[in-house]
Amino acid sequence: TLAVEKGLTAEDIAYTCHAHPTETEAVREAAMATDGRAIHM
Repeated sequence: TLAVEKGLTAEDIAYTCHAHPTETEAVREAAMATDGRAIHM
């Protein structure tokens, strides 16, 4: 992975800005919303 290639530590990764929601999370949430099961809306 890029983290291994660049020699990043766990702390480096923990403090990296991670996108949220990802596209797959958004699709799942939308599907769950169709029958009232969405958690983040």
